[in-house]
Amino acid sequence: MSASQVIGTALPLADLASGSIKRASDGWHAVLCIQGVQHHLWLKQAPQFGALYSAELPYDADYEIRAYASHRLWRAINGRPAGSTHHRLSAQQRERLALALRALDGHTDGASYRVIAEVLFGRQRIPERGWKTHDIRSRTIRLVQAGRALVRGGYRALLRPTSRKE
Repeated sequence: MSASQVIGTALPLADLASGSIKRASDGWHAVLCIQGVQHHLWLKQAPQFGALYSAELPYDADYEIRAYASHRLWRAINGRPAGSTHHRLSAQQRERLALALRALDGHTDGASYRVIAEVLFGRQRIPERGWKTHDIRSRTIRLVQAGRALVRGGYRALLRPTSRKE
């Protein structure tokens, strides 16, 4: 979110923890904590106590995410509950991501798919015979492939989840 110094809402800058404002080549980055919720801001100029700010939201591919974040910040500044984040991974999605990265670590270290499966799913679930056609072998291979995709930049898709309407 970007903010510029024009008529708008006063930010409760007193809530900023020490060290949460950093100057960078592109402006100022701040983390504002209101009611236990962190809001990340980008400011063109150094923040000033008592100044009024407004949000600048470019009409680009990230507009919907920025507008939602801006609305959450406005609600928090005005003492209302911020609401849920724009996108939250389910427990199942988080578990699959963790398994994919663990599977890739094992594969990178030279472990066989069978050894990786034993570590991830337990030795008792791995058959003595029929390993080549077992569904856990296929799942393990897919997890390694998913881990590779994440490492090659697929993790960025987690930042911009696709809309269910699209």
